[in-house]
Amino acid sequence: MSKQVISTAQAPAAIGTYSQAIRAGGMVYISGQIPLDPATGQLVAGDIREQIHQVFRNLAAVAAAAGLGLEQAVKVTVYLTDLGHFAAVNEIMAGYFPQPFPARAAIGVSALPKGAAVEADAILAG
Repeated sequence: MSKQVISTAQAPAAIGTYSQAIRAGGMVYISGQIPLDPATGQLVAGDIREQIHQVFRNLAAVAAAAGLGLEQAVKVTVYLTDLGHFAAVNEIMAGYFPQPFPARAAIGVSALPKGAAVEADAILAG
């Protein structure tokens, strides 16, 4: 099976040994996105809600680079350093992903890169 790298300047550059996304076998696998401003590479200013919005904006930018949108998401995994933010993720996610919503997991973690409070990755059909 061949694989194609998906990359865009509209989302943060990778901060490790990974691609922003890979297309393989009719699917697009988007790497975890933390709330980095693509222009500066720094965490966005603001509260957890702004961090969540930036994560979904970053996912959308990578999806667009693959010629897709978040409506093609079939699976999303959200990582939170505080599961108390679960309700905010649900509320904000509904504005980025139309119904039927993708399958999803929300996982509590002790820490995320660069001190982020939230990270999400996605698998898209297309």
